[in-house]
Amino acid sequence: MQTRSKFFDDMSQLMTNAMGVAQGAKAEAETAMKGMIDRWMADRDFVTREEFDAARAMAVKAREENAALEARIAALEAQLSADAPKASRKKAD
Repeated sequence: MQTRSKFFDDMSQLMTNAMGVAQGAKAEAETAMKGMIDRWMADRDFVTREEFDAARAMAVKAREENAALEARIAALEAQLSADAPKASRKKAD
């Protein structure tokens, strides 16, 4: 005697197939939505995280270089002001 009815087997197979179709539709909808959001963001000229990090690293490097140049200028100005009295004494002699 058959314990499972063909009707229930068919319904089970139908539900399994329906779930597969639903999962496929979900994946397709997610891909379409992601593409649409990517295009929208590209149209708005938003930067990516990688671009932001690269620009930030360049700004940090520029600040460090500016600080080093400021220190160098200050040292040169101090040296110049220390040399100025010596030069004026030599002219007086």
